[in-house]
Amino acid sequence: MAAYEPWSEDRAEAIIASHAGEEGATLPILHELQAAFGFVPAEAVPLVAHALNLTRAEVHGVVSFYHEYRRHRPGRHILRLCRAEACQALGCGSLAAHVRSRLNIGWHETTSDGAMTLEPVFCLGLCAIGPAALLDGQPLARLDAARIEAALDSVS
Repeated sequence: MAAYEPWSEDRAEAIIASHAGEEGATLPILHELQAAFGFVPAEAVPLVAHALNLTRAEVHGVVSFYHEYRRHRPGRHILRLCRAEACQALGCGSLAAHVRSRLNIGWHETTSDGAMTLEPVFCLGLCAIGPAALLDGQPLARLDAARIEAALDSVS
């Protein structure tokens, strides 16, 4: 479970400044902002745009295009369930339905108690041992309903 910092414009500006001179700085800045705050705060978008001489729309477009970036603070735990073809062939569709039903949330949502955020990913590289997921960054493989229940229970 990651501990994220509260929003700080000064901290965001320091992150942006540490990459601003690099070629292709947008993605590294956004990654570091998300690592610090748990998501890319809307307040950071104009700061990034100004520092990189981009429009706010261009920065927002990058944040909204890539599934990896969050626009809201995640739950205390993050479950990333693989949705790629190999995991689909091994039953992740029914597993995903089971998880969404158990948590009573959809993709990119957080449980009402703030405990769990559910995110789809489109390949974890664990194709031979799918269906696969990451729970707080730790890989889970050969998942079925019982295994995912045990994993969820372990963090609740």
